[in-house]
Amino acid sequence: MRTQVCIIGGGPSGLLLSQLLDRAGIASVVLERQSRDYVLGRIRAGVLEYGTVGMLEQAGVAERAHAEGLPHSGTYLAVQNKGFRIDFDALIGKKVMVYGQTEVTRDLYAARAAAGGTVIHGVEGTQPRDLDTAAPYVTYTLGGTEHRIDCDFVAGCDGFHGPSRQAIPKNVLTEYERVYPFGWLGVLSETPPVSHELIYANHPRGFALASMRNANLSRYYIQAPVDDSLGKWTDQAFWDELRRRLPHDAADALITGPAIEKSIAPLRSYVADPMRWGRLFLVGDAAHIVPPTGAKGLNLAVSDVHYLFEALKQHYNEHDDSGLDGYSQTALARVWNAIRFSWWFTTTMHRFPDQTPFDQAIQDAELRYLEGSTTAQRGLAENYVGLPY
Repeated sequence: MRTQVCIIGGGPSGLLLSQLLDRAGIASVVLERQSRDYVLGRIRAGVLEYGTVGMLEQAGVAERAHAEGLPHSGTYLAVQNKGFRIDFDALIGKKVMVYGQTEVTRDLYAARAAAGGTVIHGVEGTQPRDLDTAAPYVTYTLGGTEHRIDCDFVAGCDGFHGPSRQAIPKNVLTEYERVYPFGWLGVLSETPPVSHELIYANHPRGFALASMRNANLSRYYIQAPVDDSLGKWTDQAFWDELRRRLPHDAADALITGPAIEKSIAPLRSYVADPMRWGRLFLVGDAAHIVPPTGAKGLNLAVSDVHYLFEALKQHYNEHDDSGLDGYSQTALARVWNAIRFSWWFTTTMHRFPDQTPFDQAIQDAELRYLEGSTTAQRGLAENYVGLPY
């Protein structure tokens, strides 16, 4: 098989890149290790930056998001069970949208199918090859038979554990990492959200987040040891702990119900540099991981897609490779901005095992300053809603 761009990874970033390329007349093939049902069954974040919504519009897949998504013009922060609001609309005139990553992926699948796009599921042993030559190709096994795709470029949208980043020589790659000493215990419940906007809570017992997917589906998190057994956390134990950490008015209004999904996710900050080697371009989690505080993971992957799509379009339409040559530097500049914001938000809102009374007082002072300073609030709003591409 021959195509112009071979995309390894059929999650939202790979599908979005394929959809944009197709609309620009550039051929692509998407390879995905898991089944479509598996991909759509993954529970992921649901806060979309304004730039991400714009990219979905550009790809022609934003209709359902606009119809069913929940625009949010602000968010709440809380310290010691008392909250205050950050008004995005008043501060910077922009919003975010709550619309689940699963739904974004579903919309992209539908668009690729309608356009006759090639998405191959169930592939094994995928390996990008000859990336430092003018004739790269990708091999994979499907149903016991090995296949080969010749292409001009390879886009590695295959996540942290995928083969794309592993194909970059170790003496070329620099990796930066910060592993946080706790996780997020998350519960999905078919209950009305406790607030019409997200609540991020700093509490002496640990962080908590009240979020939602829609008007009848809530997503709640509490900070917990990453090695905790899920069996320790009965539904009742989770709801009791969440109430302790939320602002008092939210705790009193909380409607509980059976958990339909429960999991503990580790937190880390990670960056791989460079994001390009030869004809290979890394996108999303293949190149960077952010802690979920501030919901930058999917949004950062979409910004990578933006830079790579514009560079490929420039290459094919204008015979100009400056965008491809500058992809890694351009993408990494925005990556590091998001890494910094997510690190700051995580360290400000969470309790660390070795935290001293001084550290606690600094967190409290940081949040009090944020509550009283329009300038500080504007900085948070700009980063939360999304820095420009």
